[in-house]
Amino acid sequence: MKKNYNQNIKQIFFSVFMIVFLLAMTKSEVKANLQTTPQSDTVSIQGRWDITIDVEGKMVPSWLEVKHSGREMLVGRFVGPSGSARPISRVNIKDGKMSFSIPPQWEPEPNDLKVEGTLQGDNLSGEMTFSNGKTYNWTAKRAPTLRRTKPPVWGKPIHLFDGTNMNAWHTTGENQWKVESGLLRSPHSGSNIVTNEKFGDFKLHVELRYPAESNSGIYLRGRYEVQVIDSKDKEPSDVFFGAIYGFLPPSEMVAKAPGEWQSFDITLIGRMVTIVANGKTIISNQEIPGITGGAIDSDESAPGPILLQGDHGPIDYRNIIITPAK
Repeated sequence: MKKNYNQNIKQIFFSVFMIVFLLAMTKSEVKANLQTTPQSDTVSIQGRWDITIDVEGKMVPSWLEVKHSGREMLVGRFVGPSGSARPISRVNIKDGKMSFSIPPQWEPEPNDLKVEGTLQGDNLSGEMTFSNGKTYNWTAKRAPTLRRTKPPVWGKPIHLFDGTNMNAWHTTGENQWKVESGLLRSPHSGSNIVTNEKFGDFKLHVELRYPAESNSGIYLRGRYEVQVIDSKDKEPSDVFFGAIYGFLPPSEMVAKAPGEWQSFDITLIGRMVTIVANGKTIISNQEIPGITGGAIDSDESAPGPILLQGDHGPIDYRNIIITPAK
């Protein structure tokens, strides 16, 4: 009995020693990681960033969000020059430098997009390697909150298109848009069309019609796309009809059949958006996190135009009326 008692005591002491040893090792590893990655860096990098990429002299917009996950990890979301918001499974911070990679989305090449950057105050800058292997410089500034302290006072409605001409608009390339039978028509894929005037907060009424499997988009301030796509009978999604593309799905699918006229009534105040589609509220006072793919720029603090997408198939618009805030 005494022998068994002594053996049990030894086993208990050994177990306690191993637990203390492992705890000490874990504490040392955590301390080493914190020394390599200062806590101030992991805190400062968090938030939303408006990115501009210098693509051979052309300034191309992009967007990044970094946030904390669990004990020590940083994760995020990224919006490139095209496509929808993509998740970032891990944002690395080491020696003051940030890096991450994400798989391709609509790019034809199979390579990851790779991003590296350095934080300096409220600015980020670095290099971005696209899936085609080309590397470009980029800079970023913190995205504004766009919170409004007072409700807007609405001005007079403006008819952006009254069925007679395109005087309030210009195209971003070779023009395929035309006025026909009181409609603003894009008979085939081509250029986007943009209002000459820019707006801050506003209420927008738009009516539209598309053929089967066609696709367009209404860009608010030229930066946030309300998705227009043949989606009848589909489940609600952040890439289908009525969504803020890649960010906010509609609460229900209210898209009509191709060839039918449909309507949007959209209110945008700061980042907060409400969308009524075909008479039903499908997004109610929700925050738009950042720019969507295909935005004209990433300067979210500035007023912007209304942009109608014309590069994804035939589309007809009519009765486009905007009521800006004073």
